[in-house]
Amino acid sequence: MAGEIGFCGVGERVWVSWFGPHHGEEDPLRGTKGSGTIFFSGCNLNCLYCQNAEISQEITGEELTNMDLAQLMLDIQGMGCHNINLVSPSHVVPQIAEAIYLAAGQGLDLPVVYNSGGYDAVDTLQKLDGFVDIYMPDMKYSDAGTGQEFSGIPLYPEVNQAAVLEMHHQVGDLRISGTGIGKRGLLIRHLVLPNDIAGSKEILEFVAIKISRNTYLNIMDQYNPAHLAYLKTEINRRITSSEYQEIVEYARSLGLVRLDQRS
Repeated sequence: MAGEIGFCGVGERVWVSWFGPHHGEEDPLRGTKGSGTIFFSGCNLNCLYCQNAEISQEITGEELTNMDLAQLMLDIQGMGCHNINLVSPSHVVPQIAEAIYLAAGQGLDLPVVYNSGGYDAVDTLQKLDGFVDIYMPDMKYSDAGTGQEFSGIPLYPEVNQAAVLEMHHQVGDLRISGTGIGKRGLLIRHLVLPNDIAGSKEILEFVAIKISRNTYLNIMDQYNPAHLAYLKTEINRRITSSEYQEIVEYARSLGLVRLDQRS
């Protein structure tokens, strides 16, 4: 509010780089009419392999007031999308919360999806209780040093695990309508990295034991060595099919069977 710019690169107002129906999200989000996605510019992470670095590491798009953002949500509802999908929202939560409040007063009734990198403070999430219907965090790493090295932030597992527990406490397991659309709950994303950099098995064990074996989980195989990945030999390649299948089978062995299957 004083005009200062922090790590995320954003000040008092949000920057939106793109919005509209997105048909590439998980099946319970995209349905037949698409997920109403709003891509925020800036980020609270600095991942070396970020596939959206031109958005996350640079401030691009259009600067909006909170009222503008509320109207954008209403416009998306008018497009017929199944939800409002907030991508990389962690650094602009106050603006988003006010926009949701304003839009709800004008008839917004779509589920709100909080689509984050999973590096969220618990007290921030507690303030969002009642604003968010579906939490969709990443669980990126099981080791703090790895998070520091590849995403430039400290204590990722500690922060991430506490955040995901709070998210599940608020909304529970993902509930899906008879038409296949997610209405409320937790959906976790995990990107498999080369050479088991992410510590995938430890993450899956945490989900199965500490959260719920009924967790809806997207184990992602689309890692691509983008942005600055070439600086680290460990991540300067795509994953192999065997690396991916090993993690999927391990998830099933833990009883995690609600795995996103792209149709």
